[in-house]
Amino acid sequence: MGHLARCLVWASVLFQSLAQNVNVTLIPAAVGFEADNTAFYYSSLPLLVANDGSAANGGFRAFSARQKTRWDELAHLNTGRSKVVLPVYDIGGRDLLVTIAATDSVMRAFDANSFVEIKEAEKNILGDWSTLCSWRSTSSGNSYLFLFGKKMVVQLLIRSQHKRVQILEVQTFTIPIEGESCATFLDGSVFFSAEDQPLYAFAASESTQAPRIKTVSENIPALGLAVYHGSAGDFLMVAEGATLKVYDHALNQKGAVELFSISNLSIEGGLSILQSSSRKYPYGVFSFAFEDEEDTGIAVGSLENVLAVSRIRPNTKFDPSKKACRKCTQPISKQCSNNGYLQRNSCQCLAGFDGEDCSKVTCQNSCSGHGSCVGPYTCKCAQGWAGPDCSFVAVKAKFETDANGGDGDDPAIWVHPTRPDQSRIVTTTKSEEGAGFAVFDLKGSLLQQVSGEEPNNVDIIFNFTLGAGTTDLTFAACRGDNTLCFMKINSTGLLGPVEGGVQPTPENYEVYGSCTYRSPTSGRQYLFVNNKDAEYLQYELTSTANGTLETSLVREFTGGSGGQVEGCVADEQQGYLFLGEEPEGLWRYDAEPDGSPTGVQIAKVGNGTLYADVEGVTLVPAKDSSDGYIFVSSQGRSAYLLYERAPPHAYVMQFTIVDNKEKGIDHVSNTDGIAAIGNRLNSDFPKGLFVTHDDANELTGGGTAEQASFKLVSLEDILGRERVEKLGY
Repeated sequence: MGHLARCLVWASVLFQSLAQNVNVTLIPAAVGFEADNTAFYYSSLPLLVANDGSAANGGFRAFSARQKTRWDELAHLNTGRSKVVLPVYDIGGRDLLVTIAATDSVMRAFDANSFVEIKEAEKNILGDWSTLCSWRSTSSGNSYLFLFGKKMVVQLLIRSQHKRVQILEVQTFTIPIEGESCATFLDGSVFFSAEDQPLYAFAASESTQAPRIKTVSENIPALGLAVYHGSAGDFLMVAEGATLKVYDHALNQKGAVELFSISNLSIEGGLSILQSSSRKYPYGVFSFAFEDEEDTGIAVGSLENVLAVSRIRPNTKFDPSKKACRKCTQPISKQCSNNGYLQRNSCQCLAGFDGEDCSKVTCQNSCSGHGSCVGPYTCKCAQGWAGPDCSFVAVKAKFETDANGGDGDDPAIWVHPTRPDQSRIVTTTKSEEGAGFAVFDLKGSLLQQVSGEEPNNVDIIFNFTLGAGTTDLTFAACRGDNTLCFMKINSTGLLGPVEGGVQPTPENYEVYGSCTYRSPTSGRQYLFVNNKDAEYLQYELTSTANGTLETSLVREFTGGSGGQVEGCVADEQQGYLFLGEEPEGLWRYDAEPDGSPTGVQIAKVGNGTLYADVEGVTLVPAKDSSDGYIFVSSQGRSAYLLYERAPPHAYVMQFTIVDNKEKGIDHVSNTDGIAAIGNRLNSDFPKGLFVTHDDANELTGGGTAEQASFKLVSLEDILGRERVEKLGY
């Protein structure tokens, strides 16, 4: 990544029609962060704010948007890696900046002028959130937030009550996709979209009834959305690739411009607009997050030619901080204890309130009998329990691996054949930074790093016949060159090359997830690999007489319902393949090459326990029976679910990994790949080991590590003594 990846970039942008070239000049400032979303704060001292998605310096940053000065950085709030930050106006006389951290799922509000956090506004909203929009009702003046995540939206009311800022949940409703960008018209029309997805919309309202989601267009893909508030109506701006398109309220295209001078420019999202006039930008300014061949950053440019091409009269007097309504009518009624909407003499209570007058505080599932309800949808969980409703078993990691690589993903566990205490953990780094494999001991100490072509998932193949002997192998799908990649494991658990260790996949096939399977009937070794379109390839792995690996394609099928898939694991005794479809759930297939191409869905996202994204999948079988457990990681909840290994695969329990303060090991957030075994390894793991990726490794002294880590948990701490004894190891 080049210098601009560590910069706020100021781009002077000229516009003409799409048929003509446009030059872009980049002027870097001496700051560094990775942005997904930007927003402008309107005031006499306007700001450009952007999330900071980097690991070590995550949070958000604020830059001066006064054009008498440069785009100087005024504040950097290190709240933890985030994707969103947004201004909200006139909450008890104060303007706020609202953000939510991926590391702890806490929404926080800051004074927009002093950047001081308003502590009483903190609200925990568990999930993996991608974008945030606001709406201010023109009839009541109330301010609302729409927080978009994994196929769901949380509607929030932000208000001042008794001179204290409150963020209250109104409702949660489902949407067809993970919204990655959103924008709101003044009339409450909320548009949202994502890469390679249609444009959707719903009507915001002051109600607890879920809105109807409409497909606005199949032909307007959008990585960035923003609204220009014209004097005669609102216009939707859509960023796609290096192009900005403008649509009127009826979604008729008004104009388009193309940006040049950044090589292979791609607008990544975060499109935002400041309509105020300044000497440098008399018609206003826009901003977006971009990526090119080497760099990422934030760019800004003049709205002048965007408006001219689209034939929109400039409205530089627009100011969202002005009062929203002259004769405001308040639907949040005193008859509903100010905690609900009065409709037809009946109260619609906000989420977390109940009773005829909404005076009773309530919690989901009554905190599952494992805690007390201390606020609206706020449980105080008893020791050993966690989660929004205290239904998650709370476990602590015994160790965490040394930080290593950039974007980690998946672990595997290699068991030493004679000395289980010398077993190893193999992990992957799928980003360009530090791409390859790493080997750790059972205390998480790094023993070896091996470069690789961005391996994603990794598995161990034990006792594979290689030439005249046998060996253990690692197998992964390597995204850097779209190959099947292998390494030999020596007697100490370290990795080395193997002949034929790079095997091709079909041309134009982009590998993603993978796993292995050895047939209990034929003894043949198989490999599964998939792409993001859920196209699975099943290969047989063999060896020549001189010890060179070879692969042959034996089967193709589409997994799940065709949504994005990644994690998978095979039950080598039962002949099953289990795979996770990230937005939909858990599926079971026949693992034999002549098996049925039709799968059975055994767990569905949105059933009240399983939430998107479904990421890692692993299996702990019982030693002498069909008992055992399938483990599934739910990234959106930073939690793990267990299902019975035997059909019909009944749900068993859910757990999460919390802070181990005694050892200085943090909790797991945005979990990804997982691995588990039931073998006795040593005194730390007497009944087995569970290993999981931690997306944001928080440091004891504050902040987040730049490199990835994995947590090591005793299987007995997860299952409890009775369940773990039934495994029979």
